[in-house]
Amino acid sequence: MQYFVTGATGFIGKRLVKTLLARRGSVVHFLLRRESEAKLPELLAGWGLTGAARARAVPVYGDLTQSRLGVAPDELKKLKGQVDHVYHLAAIYDLGADEESQVRVNVDGTRHVVEFAKAVDAGHLHHVSSIAAAGLYEGVFREDMFEEAEGLDHPYFMTKHESEKIVRKECKVPWTVYRPAMVVGDSTTGEMDKIDGPYYFFKLIQRMRQILPPWMPSIGLEGGRINIVPVDFVVAALDHISHAKLELNRRCFHLVDPEGYRVGDVLDIFGKAAHAPKMNLFVNAALLGFIPRSVKKGMMALAPVRRVRNAVMKDLGLPEDIFTFINYPTRFDSRDTQAALKGSGIACPNLRDYAWRLWDYWERHLDPALSIDRSLRGTVAGKVVLVTGGSSGIGLAAAIKFAEAGATTLICARDEAKLEEARKEILAAAGKDARVDTYSCDIADEAGCASLMAWIQEKHGGVDFLINNAGRSIRRAIESSYDRFHDFQRTMDLNYFGCLRVTMGLLPGMVAKKRGHVVNISSIGVLTNAPRFSAYVASKAALDAWTRCASSEYADLGITFTTINMPLVRTPMIAPTKIYNNVPTLSPEEAADMIAEACVHKPVRIATRLGVSGELLHALLPRVAQIVMNTSFRMFPDSAAAKGDKSGKPALSPEAIAMQQMMRGIHF
Repeated sequence: MQYFVTGATGFIGKRLVKTLLARRGSVVHFLLRRESEAKLPELLAGWGLTGAARARAVPVYGDLTQSRLGVAPDELKKLKGQVDHVYHLAAIYDLGADEESQVRVNVDGTRHVVEFAKAVDAGHLHHVSSIAAAGLYEGVFREDMFEEAEGLDHPYFMTKHESEKIVRKECKVPWTVYRPAMVVGDSTTGEMDKIDGPYYFFKLIQRMRQILPPWMPSIGLEGGRINIVPVDFVVAALDHISHAKLELNRRCFHLVDPEGYRVGDVLDIFGKAAHAPKMNLFVNAALLGFIPRSVKKGMMALAPVRRVRNAVMKDLGLPEDIFTFINYPTRFDSRDTQAALKGSGIACPNLRDYAWRLWDYWERHLDPALSIDRSLRGTVAGKVVLVTGGSSGIGLAAAIKFAEAGATTLICARDEAKLEEARKEILAAAGKDARVDTYSCDIADEAGCASLMAWIQEKHGGVDFLINNAGRSIRRAIESSYDRFHDFQRTMDLNYFGCLRVTMGLLPGMVAKKRGHVVNISSIGVLTNAPRFSAYVASKAALDAWTRCASSEYADLGITFTTINMPLVRTPMIAPTKIYNNVPTLSPEEAADMIAEACVHKPVRIATRLGVSGELLHALLPRVAQIVMNTSFRMFPDSAAAKGDKSGKPALSPEAIAMQQMMRGIHF
């Protein structure tokens, strides 16, 4: 038996060719573009052909978009009278493809296959169409129905319908049409080659799993019925029916799941496979149909609504026309297919039995996030990063990470000698070829900050990442600060105004390049309103508020901001407060990891659970929060340094010691 297959390099085609080659003495001729000749060794290996057996798979060079498939006349002559079955699978199965491309491939391509089948006097043409040929038919679409199709406005529906019409009206050799349902991966291995159909919702399910605990009830989307079949069923059914001793001429077979599922059921099945929260409440998408078209059009005319919708669709990888299929109205009768498969052992498996394999394969191989380089090197290599306060502590640890990742790392601080020592330490860790530059200045000083900006622009042309790390902390009760107003002023000068000078000095360059990321090192104290830190918390809170305003203003210019509400870190800044020796703190390297995360993922905020809990407590139960914080205020006195005693040791109450033990492992 000799066969000719179009689309042999496609997902279904590769499997069909392998199945046909398993038949004794079979020879498969397959259409291959000259540009795809390099794929030949991989195809032959995938079909298990080695040595002399490779002669059983014969490439025929041509082009689907050309008359008679662009096959050379001498090749047509050799094939004439030799081909028993032509299988036409080549087509565009992409909702996002433009209409011109779909017409050229799906419609014109089918006409060229029909011409080819006649030219070689093929025994039979098997045209693999799609249930999309029915359009948006309301009700049950039978296998003997064609003209009844309705709602063919979408290019994909229209071209699949028109391609069938060409076979029905123009084909001069015996023909059979097959309409597979929405084809997903292999039911035994999960293997799939692209994101399509229900896979479009996998990212949404994954996000739900990441955000919500699995026991939390969630809301799903209900809609019409969706018919899903695994690729192994389609290939097995196609192979069996096309070789069955039945009258196949001028018939159509629906390769569908006789059961079918509602959209909500499909989402719930895959949600369970992904270990995502169970969808207990479903909102019927049909309700959207009651909204007048003029109202929906008016809503989409609003720029904020349009931008939010587009951002969500892009983030989740959803095509523009996906909601056309949410309320899909068609069900498919498959009595002829079931009769043809009777006794063969071929049946469409239950989606619940293999959904987990599809999910597992998608998450391991097809998840778009897998192609994104989430490493720090992939994010900052070749970019310019400025770290303020980079001569010690968190800043130095972060600068080392950036230099190791291949960034041009700039650090600034007041002490030139410390900067030079820091530079040596960075080069020792990152290698002598690392690009590290230093500049000595006080960003709290307007003139010093201006000189820093001029140096950066002249030598590096701006920066891609700014880490506002330089800061000053003062732990002193307000009642001990009545005559120390300068504490508030100098803290604000550095933590707020200094950061603003640097940020605003670099923003014009970022705007010009339409890219840039700013990381502001804030404090857990801003979330918990920590007592004894009024000067420090106020300055950081001011920076946080400014950042929220700025992030809204620059959201459409490619510039993003991350605020890190940093817990306590073991740095020289907290060294004078000896009681911190007994509470959990991060190392500078762990803090630097948080900065790296901010640069890679660019979240709006990074905070610890304790910080977020404190913020929630202040928002929901402010009086209780005040009592809790006042208790801790009285429990932990001012440090000896804050009292002006350089030699004193902290005296902790038994309650304070008990609280330290209770909070062990929770980062302040």
